[in-house]
Order: sequence, then structure tokens, then C-alpha cells
Amino acid sequence: MARSTSKDAQDLFRALWSSYSAAPTNLKIIDLYVIFAVFTALIQVAYVALVGSFPFNSFLSGVLSCVGTAVLAVCLRIQVNKENKEFKDLAPERAFADFVLCNVVLHLVIMNFLG
Repeated sequence: MARSTSKDAQDLFRALWSSYSAAPTNLKIIDLYVIFAVFTALIQVAYVALVGSFPFNSFLSGVLSCVGTAVLAVCLRIQVNKENKEFKDLAPERAFADFVLCNVVLHLVIMNFLG
């Protein structure tokens, strides 16, 4: 049973890699941005686990900022993807402008939360 699970996992990774290789460059850049945002949030959680969470609202602000930015980047990726039929009439420039505006609002709320 372990061999079939290992083979299934290898097949899954091959399928993911082949689909990622076929993706356009602009989608790969957005993917790297999402990975960076999630990785930054994980680093902050690890820091709090090791050092402590004295200013807890600062920790929450940092993690929510990273997670919110990652969610907005995923939304941008969905809108910019040419294969997505739901957003075919939406220009990539408009999608990016929405992304920037939503990020500004998100970070204004987070700065307000910091006090």
C-alpha cells in the first residue's frame, strides 16, 4: 500500500509541475508573490512561538497583512488568467488596479488596528 501511495504522490507532483511549467510568466510571478506572502506569515508565527507575543496586536496585524495580501494576489491571478471564462471581459490593467486599491484599503485598516 505504501508503494501505491508513493506512486500517487509522485504522479501528483508531476502533474502539478507540468501544469505550472505550461503557465504564462505573469501567472508564475503572481504565484511567487503568493508563496512569499504565505512564507512571511509562517515566519511571523514561528517567531511568536519562539519569542512570545508581547504586542499581540502587532503580531495579528502582520499575519493578517500577509494573509490578506496573499488572498488578494490569488484573486488577481484568477482575474488575469486567460483560460478563466468568467473574467474574459475584464482588462488585466483593471484587475491590477483593483488589486492595488484593495491592498491600500487593507493596509490602511491594518495600520488603524495597530493604533
